[in-house]
Amino acid sequence: MAAPRSHSSTLTLTDHALADDLISLRDCLRWATSEFHLHGLHYGHGTDSAWDEAVALTLGALHLPWNVDPSVLDARLLPMERQRIVALTRERIDTRRPMPYLLGEAFFAGYPFDVDERVLIPRSPIAELIEDGFAAWFPEEPPARILDIGTGSGCIGIATALFLPTCEVDLTDVSTDALEVAKANITRHDVGDRVRAVLSDVFDGVAGQRYDLIVANPPYVDERDLATMPAEFHHEPALALGAGRDGLDVVRRILRQAREHLHDHGVLIVEVGNSDRHLQEAFPDVPFLWLEFERGGHGVFVMTADELDVHAPAFA
Repeated sequence: MAAPRSHSSTLTLTDHALADDLISLRDCLRWATSEFHLHGLHYGHGTDSAWDEAVALTLGALHLPWNVDPSVLDARLLPMERQRIVALTRERIDTRRPMPYLLGEAFFAGYPFDVDERVLIPRSPIAELIEDGFAAWFPEEPPARILDIGTGSGCIGIATALFLPTCEVDLTDVSTDALEVAKANITRHDVGDRVRAVLSDVFDGVAGQRYDLIVANPPYVDERDLATMPAEFHHEPALALGAGRDGLDVVRRILRQAREHLHDHGVLIVEVGNSDRHLQEAFPDVPFLWLEFERGGHGVFVMTADELDVHAPAFA
């Protein structure tokens, strides 16, 4: 895990006194939860409540796993540990920076990934498909070659490689900064023999390549949603969020070009989030298959190579 930088020097005298009074992890959790409630934070980067945010922040600050023995709740914390938790909590409130950026790490499909402001924070519901090995579309043998479009931190493609140890994965992104983070995560998970990072604007960098599975989590936020996003989202790279008036600028390109990069038995999976309504309005005659997820999330559709052939005139 990337170590959080020292925060104790940013504490006021009042915060130093507060840290002295927060003796145990339980004390810190209760205090942080109350502060998050009081200041009306937005939760959308791996947690969905003030309590979950406080748990993730305090455990991350102490380098403890999420499934730590509950007995640690009443352990006495060192002064520097209490100061770190207080400083991180204050920074979370004052700057509205998402908690994974403060800690330098986010979990996706059960695996930790380095993250910073060069990439989106991993939160795609596609994690459930990865954990199941995409078995609904590849019941007999897993896909051999996979393309992850708009990879960001590399979380989707790298997690897929970890769950499917025989596959090869290309991670593509238009951002050189994002690819640096993806490369760091390739190294972190020791998958460099099967996973490569490629600079590519959609399919431009993989010309002539074909895949069994293409997974895309491209920019898809429409103008209205982008303008009304909570402050936390404005710390994420705008390039990875907005995609035109209806959020479909990149998705249209994927639909037009995906077939020439899929094998005949291939499958395309694309996340469009809230822009799902725009996609259905743009292509009313295309029966998109929208997936449902046990842990929440929406706006992910699947199309086979055959279906892309059938609907090619609409996408053209």
